[in-house]
Amino acid sequence: MADDYPAFRLRLPNGGPKARGRHTDEMGTNGSRKFVVGPGQPVRPDVVPSFSIRVASAHKLREQLIADGRIKQSQTWPGWLETADEIIFNSSSEAAAVLTGRSANGWVEWKTEDGRPLGDFMPGVWWGPNRTWLVRGSNVAGLDLVQRLWLPEGRVTLAASRLRQGVAQGASKDSMRTLVQEDYESAATYSQKQDLVEELHAFLSRMKPGDTVCTISGGRLYIGEITGEAEQTESEDRRSNLRRPVTWQGGGYAYEELPEELQQKLSVQHDVVDLTTVQAVIDGLGLTDEELADEAEAIDHDPTAEIRAITARRELELPEPTDELAERLLVHKTDWLREVRDLLWDERQLVLYGPPGTGKTYLALKLAEFLGGGPEQVKLVQFHPSYTYEDFFEGFRPQEDPETRQVAFRLAAGPLRELADLASLEGNRHIPHFLIIDEINRANLAKVFGELYFLLEYRNRSVRLTYSGDDFALPPNVFVIGTMNTADRSIALVDAAMRRRFAFVELSPRLEPTSGLLRRWLESQGKGFEPADLLDALNSRIEDRDFRIGPSYLMKEGAFRDGGLERIWRTKILPLLEEHHYGEDIDIEKRYGLAALRQSLRQSLPQPPEQPA
Repeated sequence: MADDYPAFRLRLPNGGPKARGRHTDEMGTNGSRKFVVGPGQPVRPDVVPSFSIRVASAHKLREQLIADGRIKQSQTWPGWLETADEIIFNSSSEAAAVLTGRSANGWVEWKTEDGRPLGDFMPGVWWGPNRTWLVRGSNVAGLDLVQRLWLPEGRVTLAASRLRQGVAQGASKDSMRTLVQEDYESAATYSQKQDLVEELHAFLSRMKPGDTVCTISGGRLYIGEITGEAEQTESEDRRSNLRRPVTWQGGGYAYEELPEELQQKLSVQHDVVDLTTVQAVIDGLGLTDEELADEAEAIDHDPTAEIRAITARRELELPEPTDELAERLLVHKTDWLREVRDLLWDERQLVLYGPPGTGKTYLALKLAEFLGGGPEQVKLVQFHPSYTYEDFFEGFRPQEDPETRQVAFRLAAGPLRELADLASLEGNRHIPHFLIIDEINRANLAKVFGELYFLLEYRNRSVRLTYSGDDFALPPNVFVIGTMNTADRSIALVDAAMRRRFAFVELSPRLEPTSGLLRRWLESQGKGFEPADLLDALNSRIEDRDFRIGPSYLMKEGAFRDGGLERIWRTKILPLLEEHHYGEDIDIEKRYGLAALRQSLRQSLPQPPEQPA
């Protein structure tokens, strides 16, 4: 037993007494440092319902200690239990779990009299919140180490077949980079060495006892807690020569049933991956809200604060469009808006297409603001022929240093990256965020989207980014609405890849909600229906439906000033039709002019009966 550790105390839940314990340098069965609790120390009388799921081994040990009489009814603290003799636990976390009746991080919860946690006294443990890690072990040189070694022996390992012996835990990344460069000089490519530096540094110098570790094997996700320092061994096959002790939960979770945002992170193809951004999601796996609330209560959780695991699982929803929204947008039926909402929910991407003036951009913006809860969740970009991936997502751009005034190329985020980063913040993941892409068909879509095209279809996967090299996935709460002008025939050029990734909704003057939009607007403004009659007469003379004129040209106050209607017709509408009929030797004014249309409307009116002579 080491005498250089102070006495540590553990506060039992619900205002209970404090238990005392001693840390040792004696190693447990899997490399954890043993922890000793003497006789007469208080033990919580009950356990949280999730105890047997979270820490099955500690639950089983507690039941055995009670059955053997080593934990009994307390005479000192009525209603509590107490230890009957000295109990040696395999780790400080196991001791804390048995005494508190719940999953516990002993490195944090055992504290000195002046409040310093146990972790402060341990080599290789440094300040900072606990993190969550993925370590792959199901295919290490052809072996499934998860089933063969990790789960049975309570370990997590990392292969470092050529790394020299004696590498210090806590080594800096610079020193690790030098070691990998020398030890793997001819055995790995440049990119392999870069990845190896990150993975070895994470395993040796960023992980610490109390961190959560995950792994995948046989289509299941297994979760455990790191309970000790890293050690380097000389295993015969060198497949597992870096090791850490782990207490694994039992059973695991089916991969296909995991939340989408967790699957995204688990799809990153590295041997060691930081999963801390989805730690709250992992904490809630397999437990109900009531069980999570019981756990929080057992650690004296502030009842006014949100429980992160419950917040993280809050369902993403798109609100149902209301009759009030349909009335405000002058849409003929609320059911049409509900259908658009359902298409967005199913596909995540949608295109509103139709001729000019059909209100595509306006409808996209207003619908996104309603579904997202406000304009703060909506970002708009407009594509054009010179628009690139660097403009849209990320790329190197010239930027001036504010101090030196020198210009250098720096990596800058585009609108999609900015929106995705905002949507993926903890607390935002249940809030829909929308990217509106106006004139989506005017850019080279394959060039603009690049590798992101894949993510539009496979939202539960991630890809390595071209410039930053980050692993990126589109958050589940990012929705894309594009608008497409069909007057330039470009919709016919849309490739099959885009058609497969987007739902398409037509906005045409021949169909609702566009066909009756102008009449509904005129009625709401208390104006006469002549502009709507003229527009219907005009569109009846245009044979090509993609060139029929939308109502938004006439939904302006300027159309009702003196000469306003004639001015809009002359400067907005007729030029479009002249371009459409270019080279066809058609008298545009005679066919589509206001005078011709008004004459046509007068002739279509029922004539009064002739009076007898």
